[in-house]
Amino acid sequence: MTARRRLVRVPASSANLGPGYDVLAAALTLELELEVSEAGTFSVDADEAVPGDRSNLCVRAFEALHPADGLRFEIRSEIPLARGLGSSAAAIVAGLVAADHLFELGLEHEDIYARAVELEGHPDNVAAALYGGFVLCPPAEGDGDQPPPVRLDPPQGVEPVLVLPIETVPTPAARAAMPTAVGLADAVANVAAASQLVLGIERSDLALIGRGLADRLHQPARRALYERSMDLVDRASELGAIGATISGAGPAVMLWCFWQDTGMVVEAAASETAGWAEVRRVPFSPLGADVPEL
Repeated sequence: MTARRRLVRVPASSANLGPGYDVLAAALTLELELEVSEAGTFSVDADEAVPGDRSNLCVRAFEALHPADGLRFEIRSEIPLARGLGSSAAAIVAGLVAADHLFELGLEHEDIYARAVELEGHPDNVAAALYGGFVLCPPAEGDGDQPPPVRLDPPQGVEPVLVLPIETVPTPAARAAMPTAVGLADAVANVAAASQLVLGIERSDLALIGRGLADRLHQPARRALYERSMDLVDRASELGAIGATISGAGPAVMLWCFWQDTGMVVEAAASETAGWAEVRRVPFSPLGADVPEL
């Protein structure tokens, strides 16, 4: 009898997108690849930066649906850790999707999404990793049920450029920096910006997108955690970008570019960040978690 195995590919993601704190996110073409196969004994083959035992997020998520006894987990990832690019969400989604397909559990995307949110704690990165494209994630309802996200295709003519600082920022530290209360003017400004951003994405309207990237909620509150990243956000237009946002909890920066300007923005950003960050051209991904035929 042939041993069963499944390969799962899951994209990285950038959450918040400026004003959409814990609500908006986009999938990116950096991938985590998880291959699970029947091997007779349990093992994890992964980069030294992540656990090689059952505490590994891919394995923990897998075991939320089915025991991992006798299985080999091979994990290869292009997603930088602790930079705000959804590495944890990608690992959780990969583990759940692998278990669903390997044991033919027949789960719907909505079921996997709800389970992944339970494990990860926040819906934005999870939704982008699972569904791809851009996602808008309603909060959990009063009874605790997690409504499914709304998905949008990436806007035409817009490309992201990632600035990846060498230094990392732990997500708990970024969460702790958030204010306990928000002023009315700041709240209204973020609602207005998020509305323009969603409409701009749907219409591929660069002017609306540019105005919609402004944030007065989480980025200013976290500035002390990544001062150089925030300086880059403030100066995005000088580099030739439409605008810029901190990716998730940071410190990565996503420069939003009109496609004809992307090369110029890459060069300008590389010059500005020499010695403390890597600059990479990473397109938005219309695809979420995928299980290719082996």
